[in-house]
Amino acid sequence: MSRPQKHSLTLSGHRTSVSLEPEFWRAFLDIAKREGKTINGLAGEIDDARGTESGLATAIRLYVLNFYQSRV
Repeated sequence: MSRPQKHSLTLSGHRTSVSLEPEFWRAFLDIAKREGKTINGLAGEIDDARGTESGLATAIRLYVLNFYQSRV
């Protein structure tokens, strides 16, 4: 695994950034494409669903993990 890199997102009209490893970022982009969503749209859905227990980057990693685990 590589070191996390910052990626800019826009959620509900506000700019933010998340630090994700390149492998997770590529998987996240792939999932958004497969689902016909923009990266900001998918990140917004994850952000809305995550609650306050975890940060956005963690929520995205878990989403990616769950996405691929459900297909195994």
